[in-house]
Amino acid sequence: MDTDTAIYTPLKTIFGFEQFRPGQEQTVSQLLQGHSSLAIFPTGSGKSLCYQLTATQLPHLTLVVSPLLALMKDQLTFLASKGIPAASIDSTLTPEQNRQVMSDVRNGITKILMVSVERFKNERFRQFIQSVPVSMLVVDEAHCISEWGHNFRPDYLKLPTYRQALNIPLVLLLTATATRKVKLDMARKFDITEAHIVQTGFYRSNLDLSVLPVTSAEKCPRLAELIGQQQGAGIVYVTLQHTAEEVARYLVQQGVSASAYHAGFEDQKRQQIQADFMAGRIGVIIATIAFGMGIDKSNIRFVIHYDLPKSIENYSQEIGRAGRDGLPSACITLANLDGLNTVENFVYGDTPELSGIGYVVDNIRHESQGGQWELQLNALSTASNIRQLPLKTLLVQLELLGVLQPLYAYFADFRYKLLQPQTSILERFNGERKAFLTAVLAHTQFKRVWGTLEFEALFNAYNCDRQRVVAALDYLQDQRLIELETKKVTEVYEVNPQALADPALGQQLYDYFIDKERKEIARIAALVRFFELDSCLSRNLALYFDDHQSAENCGHCSVCRGHPAVLEYSESPRWPSDQQLIADLTGLCQHLSGTVTLDTQCRFLAGISVPLFTRNKVRQLSGFASCERLRYADIRKKVEQLSV
Repeated sequence: MDTDTAIYTPLKTIFGFEQFRPGQEQTVSQLLQGHSSLAIFPTGSGKSLCYQLTATQLPHLTLVVSPLLALMKDQLTFLASKGIPAASIDSTLTPEQNRQVMSDVRNGITKILMVSVERFKNERFRQFIQSVPVSMLVVDEAHCISEWGHNFRPDYLKLPTYRQALNIPLVLLLTATATRKVKLDMARKFDITEAHIVQTGFYRSNLDLSVLPVTSAEKCPRLAELIGQQQGAGIVYVTLQHTAEEVARYLVQQGVSASAYHAGFEDQKRQQIQADFMAGRIGVIIATIAFGMGIDKSNIRFVIHYDLPKSIENYSQEIGRAGRDGLPSACITLANLDGLNTVENFVYGDTPELSGIGYVVDNIRHESQGGQWELQLNALSTASNIRQLPLKTLLVQLELLGVLQPLYAYFADFRYKLLQPQTSILERFNGERKAFLTAVLAHTQFKRVWGTLEFEALFNAYNCDRQRVVAALDYLQDQRLIELETKKVTEVYEVNPQALADPALGQQLYDYFIDKERKEIARIAALVRFFELDSCLSRNLALYFDDHQSAENCGHCSVCRGHPAVLEYSESPRWPSDQQLIADLTGLCQHLSGTVTLDTQCRFLAGISVPLFTRNKVRQLSGFASCERLRYADIRKKVEQLSV
C-alpha cells in the first residue's frame, strides 16, 4: 500500500489536517503494516485519529471498545461530520435503531462500530459480531485492562480472549495514563512488542499546576475567588454527588454560571448539562469523575480539584482536559487532608470479607450441576454482601486460578410482542421451519400484549438448541414481525472440581483482595506525597508516567514559584464517646440479629454502603456514618478495643 495514499491523502481530504501530531503518523503506519500497537499520548493529543484514519483504509469493520457512552456519542458526532459511516450499539437505541445498525454493519456500510466491554456478555451481540469480518479491535482507555492500573475493570481482562475468538488480526490500545509497569502489562496481554509502543512526551507546557493548602471552611469562598480570576470555561472536580450540588448552589448564588453533574442525575439531564457546557451556555461544571471522559472541548481554561482526586493517574487525566487548544490553562488543587478518609473508604468498601468470598465458593460447590455453574450478578452480590465490581474481580480471579472457565452468558428472560398476527407470521414459512416457529409461539406465555418464552418447556417439547431459538427471534425482529426485549443476564461457567476442592482457596482469594487494598491505599499515600513535593510538580508528574524528557524545573507550577504545600486537617476529627459507639454497635448487632463481623461494624461507623446494609435498611440506624470523617484504619483499631 502506498504510504502517501494510505496516510497523507485521507489526513487532508477526510480530516482536513495538513500534518500529524506527535506519535500519530508512527501509530497509523504501524497498523497499516499489520503491527498491533499501543499508543500512549497525553489527554487531548489526538489518540482517536489513529484508529479513525486507519479504519478508513482497512477492508472490514473496526470494532471500538469504549468505557463510556458519552465518549462514544462524541466520537460518533465527529465521525459523522467527516462523512465516515460509524455507529454504536448501546442501551439508548430503540429496537428499530438497533436493527438498522446491525443491518448496516452486516452489509458492510458501517466502517466503525463502538460498544462497551459489557456488550460482549450479550449472547445476541456475540452471535451477531461472529458473523461479521472485523479488521481491527480498538481498546480505548486500555489501562483498564491492567490490575496495576488505576481504573482496573475486570471485564477488560476478557478482551484478549474475545479478540482470539473473533479472529481479529489487528489491535490498537489507547490510553493517556500508564506507568511503565502498566504499559508493559497491557502490551503483553495483546502480544504487542515493545517496538510498537508509541509514547509521546507527557509534559504539557501550557498547564500551570498549583497546590493551595486551604481549610474546608475556606474552600467555597476561595473557589469563587479563583473562578473570578479565570477567563473562560472550567471544571471543578469533587468526590461526592451531594458536594457537587452544594458547591454548584453556592457558586450560582455568587453569580457564577455553574451547574452540578453526577451519575445520580437522569441520563437526559446529564446529556443536557453536557450539551449546555459544550455550547458555552454553562461556564463551570461541578462534577464527580462521571464527567469528563470524551469531553472534547478544546478551550477549557481551568480545572480545579475541590476535593483530593483518587490517585495521581486520576489527577493527570482530569487536569488533561484543560487547555487542549494549547493556550495557557490553570490546574489548581484546593488541598487538605479532610477528604482523605472518603477516598480511602471507597477502597475499603470494595474489599470483600472472607465470609463473603466463602459464600461464593460454597455456592459454586453446592449449586453446580453437570459441571456447570450459573449466576446472576445482582442476586449473588446481594447474597454474598460483595459489591458488584469486586464480585466481578473475584470471578475473574477464579478464572485465573483455573476454578472457573466462562462458557457463555444468556438472557434468562426473553419477552416479545407480535407486530403481526400469529397466522400471518407463520404463513411466511414452510415445512420444518414453520413447525419450529409454531412450537416457539406455543411455548410463549402471553399476558395481554407481551409474551415470555419458556425455554425449558420448548426444549422438552421440540428438539432444538438455544442458539437456534435466539437466532430465530432476532430474525423475526429484523423482519419487523416482533419487538424483542431481553433481561436478567445469566452467566454460565464450567467448574474444575479439583481446583474448587482446594481448602486454601477462600483464603488465597481473600489475600489477593487484601494485597489489592494495600496497593490502593499506597496509591492514595503517593498522591498526598506528590502534592507535598518540594521539587517541580510538572517534572515529577512526567517521571511518574515514565517520561524522562521534561526539564528539571518547569517554571510554571506552585513549587517552581517557591510555594511548596503542606497538607493538614482543617480540624481534628472527633470521636463519639465509647459508650455511644458501644450502644450503636449493639443496636446494629440486634438489628442484623446475629454475629456481626469486625469489618461490618467498621463499615457501619464509616458510612460505607454494602449490599447487606441496603437489604436490611441499616442506614437509618443510630450510629451509621457517625465516624465518617475518621480514617478506616483508626476506626478498626477502636472497634477492636471495644470488642462488642
